[in-house]
Amino acid sequence: MTSQAKTIQRDQSTPLRMFWLTSLSMILIVAQSLMGHAQESFANLAEKISPSVVNITTSTTVAGRTGPQGIVPEGSPFEDFFREFQDRNGQGDRPRRSSALGSGFVISEDGFIVTNNHVIEGADEILIEFFEGFELPATLVGTDPNTDIALLKVESETPLKFVTFGDSDTARVGDWVMAMGNPLGQGFSVSAGIVSARNRALSGTYDDYIQTDAAINRGNSGGPLFNMAGEVIGVNTAILSPNGGSIGIGFSMASNVVTRVVDQLKEFGETRRGWLGVRIQDVTDDVAEALGLASAKGALVSDVPEGPAMDAGMQAGDVIVSFDGREVEDTRGLVRQVGNTEVGKAVRVVVNRDGTTQTLLVTLGRREEAESAVPAAQPGPVEEEPQSMDLMGLTLSPLTSEIREQLDLPESAKGLAVLDVDEASEAFEKGLRAGDVITEAGQAQVLALTDLEERIAEAQEAGRKSILLLVRRAGDPRFVALSIAEDQ
Repeated sequence: MTSQAKTIQRDQSTPLRMFWLTSLSMILIVAQSLMGHAQESFANLAEKISPSVVNITTSTTVAGRTGPQGIVPEGSPFEDFFREFQDRNGQGDRPRRSSALGSGFVISEDGFIVTNNHVIEGADEILIEFFEGFELPATLVGTDPNTDIALLKVESETPLKFVTFGDSDTARVGDWVMAMGNPLGQGFSVSAGIVSARNRALSGTYDDYIQTDAAINRGNSGGPLFNMAGEVIGVNTAILSPNGGSIGIGFSMASNVVTRVVDQLKEFGETRRGWLGVRIQDVTDDVAEALGLASAKGALVSDVPEGPAMDAGMQAGDVIVSFDGREVEDTRGLVRQVGNTEVGKAVRVVVNRDGTTQTLLVTLGRREEAESAVPAAQPGPVEEEPQSMDLMGLTLSPLTSEIREQLDLPESAKGLAVLDVDEASEAFEKGLRAGDVITEAGQAQVLALTDLEERIAEAQEAGRKSILLLVRRAGDPRFVALSIAEDQ
């Protein structure tokens, strides 16, 4: 009986063993396939596109020193000694040449080359070295410091090998990419990695960086970042590093930004970006609550100087929710949308105003021509009796001639001056300080303390938990939402 039981048990275990053996075989096959793909060579791709990548050497004249500055203190007994030492070594006050290295890539057979602005900035001479070993001088077509892109041109007797731009919006996190350039002056070099992140912003208004772990070092600046189809999806621009070398955090300006800049530089020699003519800020959760918005999306207009938006009837306090048929998520997105729209185009802008939506038709101006635009002056002041009041952690007073003088404000300035801020208050936490001026509350102008009290009461009656204040500091406006207590 024992023998029969063992036999049954053995027969039942056979299918189970077969199942595990089959599963293990399939796992090994998949693993071998993945390993084979991961070790696939980049040699064919590198060989194909290398002739289009160039090394860039720039030369700049630097004024010579007039003395041993920074070496010994002025008046030191060693000053004459170091001056004589410099003169003997050909230094002194003679101008000298300074060289720098970078990378770039050819985008047309007739010799247009893309690189970074910081690679060629201030250069007197630009020399392009090609993969095949020959060199050509380059002339500067135009630059865009906002995206750190420059366009160069060389003259060649024969057509040059070039690469094309790909669609950076289709790049996915985890995709293979390959960087090429001239790292640390070592000549043509290739590194490979993956797309680590998308839509990174560093410091610029129009930033849209692809982050990659492909090795990028000094000298790689201006070089291309390729996808596996051999298309340029980024221009290698910056690295994040504590020591100046690659630690696997590099940034390439997305090709969909670069192509628009390059097209304008090629046509005009400069950029021509659309200009809406507003100052904006993000819609935070408390601002959305104060305005009665369903979600914290869009761009809140804090000021409307003279320009296209004012001509179209836009007002401070409007929330831009759609621009030219595209939904506006935040201020960064709106700035890029406007900047990428052609100058002179009439666009429909949908705004939320007092809980309802309105559509405005705005004819865009040119941003480069409007950098110095300032808000129009306000009507004359309405003088108030000197008084002060504590509200929401703020000590407030109407603007008087004396306060305007103390705060260096024009006579046209109107509103409530912040005399003091309780450091334990929400107002202090949100950045309000003595010297700020509150010009609006609940999207209505405030001239007297009673105006602010009425706006607070109206917000409470409407069931709001906070009130939106328009605050100006040194002329710059911003909205701040503060909580309102029931006993105020």
